[in-house]
Amino acid sequence: MPELVNGVWVKGDVAASEIKNGAFHREPTRFRGWITPTGEPDERGEAARPAQPGRYHLYVSYLCPWASRTLIVRALKGLDDIVGVSVSSPVLGEDGWTYPTDEDAGPALPRFRHQHQLYTTSDPTYSGKVSVPVLWDRQDGRIVNNESADIIRILNSAFDGLTGNRLDLYPVALRAEIDSWNGLIYETVNNGVYRCGFAKTQSSYDDAFDALFATLARLEDHLSRNRYLVGEWLTEADWRLFVTLVRFDAAYHGAFKCNLHRIADCPNLSGYLRELHQWPGVADTVKIADIKAGYYSIATVNPTGIVPKGPILDFTSPHGRDHLPGQGILTRG
Repeated sequence: MPELVNGVWVKGDVAASEIKNGAFHREPTRFRGWITPTGEPDERGEAARPAQPGRYHLYVSYLCPWASRTLIVRALKGLDDIVGVSVSSPVLGEDGWTYPTDEDAGPALPRFRHQHQLYTTSDPTYSGKVSVPVLWDRQDGRIVNNESADIIRILNSAFDGLTGNRLDLYPVALRAEIDSWNGLIYETVNNGVYRCGFAKTQSSYDDAFDALFATLARLEDHLSRNRYLVGEWLTEADWRLFVTLVRFDAAYHGAFKCNLHRIADCPNLSGYLRELHQWPGVADTVKIADIKAGYYSIATVNPTGIVPKGPILDFTSPHGRDHLPGQGILTRG
């Protein structure tokens, strides 16, 4: 996609800078700041910002699964009145992620329309990809963090004192198991669909395709016996998987050639997908029209730009998973 080079916006092919030897390699995120309840050092012992209502803002797209993670956790944690949100257009043009109206990012930055302006305000010589989501500090006028895996953990813990919401998606006792699932799912599923879609050689595509569907087969079997990935408790690992599953039949199956089968063809995965979609607040974070418009606008994978009218998706029918033991989300003690 277009990117910044020494603070200058340079237009180019989608994902061109992330292709190496015909395979897609995701560029690492660069802004990795943290927020803690009172600004105490984070778990790494590094300085952090304090949690304050209205100070922080999320810049996202409904297209993006990484941004979708943050919207889901924001909803589950009841942060609508604490952390603001702005949603970009789903179609990536020559100017990158673009907002439909001028955005107010606080006193340090004039009103803006393009995501790359957040990056150059934070680092005037920034070089690299400009992505969503971004967790922005309105007071300091800087990006706090642009790594979705970090942002969901910040939202999970930093603001509890302001909301009284004690739901814990990353409980200490389950972290080893959560991290194990996260590692497998990120490499072969979350990023695996992109490795299929942006592959430039047959061998790269085949490798990504085989790994993706091997993991989906493993998940289908696992979910036949377990309500959630780590058993009875719903955790961040489930939501990290959900954001790819909910886009799969609408976009990845067609646009990214992930077409061995659909999620709808997998009884356990599809029931699990429906259950998660039916959690309070989650459906409002899923916009299938934006998802299709965004993925099918990528010229390198869909040169005609035609957006398919189908498929018909039903996330509202009974999920049929109540026979499996499930405790929901743990509460922090």
